[in-house]
Amino acid sequence: MQTRRLFGTSGIRGVVNQNLSPDFCRQVASAIGTTLPPASTVCIATDTRVSRDMIKEAVTASLLSCGINVVDLGILPTPALALLTRESGFAAGIMVTASHNPPEFNGIKLFTENSLGYSQAQEAEIEKVYFEQKFRHGKKGTLEQAPDMKQRYLSFIKGKLSRPGFNHHLKVVVDPGNGAASNFASDIFVQMGLDVIPVNDEPNGLFPGRSPEPKEDTLQGTINFLRQHNADLAICFDGDADRVVFCDKEGFLGFNEPIAFISRLVVKKTGRKKIATTVETGTLLDLAVKDLRVEVIKGRVGDVAVAHLAQELDAALGVEQVGVYIIPEAGYYPDSIFASLFLLSQLSDASEIRQFFHRMPRLFFEKAKVFCPDELKESVMAQVQEKTHLFAHDKVNTLDGLRLDFLDSWMLIRASGTEPVIRVISESTSQTQTKELISKGKELVQSLVEVS
Repeated sequence: MQTRRLFGTSGIRGVVNQNLSPDFCRQVASAIGTTLPPASTVCIATDTRVSRDMIKEAVTASLLSCGINVVDLGILPTPALALLTRESGFAAGIMVTASHNPPEFNGIKLFTENSLGYSQAQEAEIEKVYFEQKFRHGKKGTLEQAPDMKQRYLSFIKGKLSRPGFNHHLKVVVDPGNGAASNFASDIFVQMGLDVIPVNDEPNGLFPGRSPEPKEDTLQGTINFLRQHNADLAICFDGDADRVVFCDKEGFLGFNEPIAFISRLVVKKTGRKKIATTVETGTLLDLAVKDLRVEVIKGRVGDVAVAHLAQELDAALGVEQVGVYIIPEAGYYPDSIFASLFLLSQLSDASEIRQFFHRMPRLFFEKAKVFCPDELKESVMAQVQEKTHLFAHDKVNTLDGLRLDFLDSWMLIRASGTEPVIRVISESTSQTQTKELISKGKELVQSLVEVS
């Protein structure tokens, strides 16, 4: 029997007015409120999606009815909400966001009083209350507005980068993609003394500038903008700014390259010898820190899983190849803004990133996805695991999905926890081999979805 779950790899997500209706959100919020001590005070923020107020109001109303006090922080990046939850002493932080998903999606993401994402045990407690429909009702909580928290976040970041060695000759494009970091990240970068050129910097939940998921094909306009303005680096956030990727004059800098480069910098600064990441991460990270004798530990996918793994390992940092950076110096939550500023504080020239990887073996990394309804994911993945004999693999990892390692390549087939898709990821020293593995993986998944 399929286990009944509300939470995916990064909170709860769905298409608004379909599997994420206001009534559903009210019941989820009632379950959240019931698991918190009576009269607790929580904060809530949203990204820029057009459904933000409808979902926020549904969540807030139920929390109040459970006797929970709510402080509304308005539109904020997820890292700011997570940090402020801890620094302002809230019992929990609630982010209304669907992160990098398309505009029709929204969701609910939770942080503890320590700015750590809710654990699987905490999620299970909420799910138990939700499915049993045993909600607490009591004296109504209070609602306050505290919309301008940018400076509090900035003062914390400044404290952590008290003497940043910024090269003020670097010209930086900041692209929040009309998401939660709009009019936020660029302002912080300017206040840190950087030469900033913003693009897609107006909040707009329809994301007219580009997709909320920043990747090579969605960032061509940003790359052209960078070249037109003779800028050195583009810093590109996703819809809620818990992810960041980078571009330079040559184009997209990749997924594995920046996490490997920044990880090396953090390891050298902290002296810690462990890095937490996921089964989706490529070989480049291992190669980038090999001479530093660092152990790279690959766990489950999702920033919450990486945060908990990083804390457990006392790691230098936690990273995901999609552009998630969890740097304990700031906290055990994904902070793309802090990670970007840390990178800029260490760079003399933007070309250093590509120059570093010119010394590495050439690797070809590719991702694809196959549509799969959520209700079919479990059975399809079970069948995928039964088909491992179709691949002449050297090693099998079933920690999260199915990862097959070969002599000079690997492939991962994994059901997404944030979208109705099954992902196929591969990496090899041969571009032909990478593409063949992607093709075989997609064909297998597609055939199983069609007969399920």
